[in-house]
Amino acid sequence: MIPVRSATVADASRCAEIYAPFVTDGWVSFELDAPDPDEMAGRIAKALNSHDWLVAERDGAVLGYAYGSEHRTRGAYQTSCDVAVYIDPGQARQGLGRALYEALLPRLKARKIHAAFAGIALPNEASIALHRAMGFELVGTYKEVGWKMGGWRDVAWFQRLL
Repeated sequence: MIPVRSATVADASRCAEIYAPFVTDGWVSFELDAPDPDEMAGRIAKALNSHDWLVAERDGAVLGYAYGSEHRTRGAYQTSCDVAVYIDPGQARQGLGRALYEALLPRLKARKIHAAFAGIALPNEASIALHRAMGFELVGTYKEVGWKMGGWRDVAWFQRLL
């Protein structure tokens, strides 16, 4: 079993380190600049207050994280959330994403979240496979919604009712 626990702001530096290559080396994230540890600490604190942020670790080392965040700002969306999972690229395909979602989704449900959404920049077969394995269903694709790394990028949206 892969140990998963609630994140703390002390995990911000490692989470920023894991996330950075997803920002700088590809189009998985639509951010253009990788957040620094202070920015990541703020994101962790906000998520812990409203949804949740978890880390997976082995031998005291954080190997990946997952979180829930606001889906949209209008009031009727308050029972929906966006979710994301990021795994250290050197630790991929070891069940960390599954372990994180298996812990995160019930916590979100306990917070009265009804629907979880995941936006996946395409192509990303590994992320699609994880989300399908976790019960997410494709609900649509935003075509050419973002420009990154010299090209237009599509984002497929997956949903799971909790």
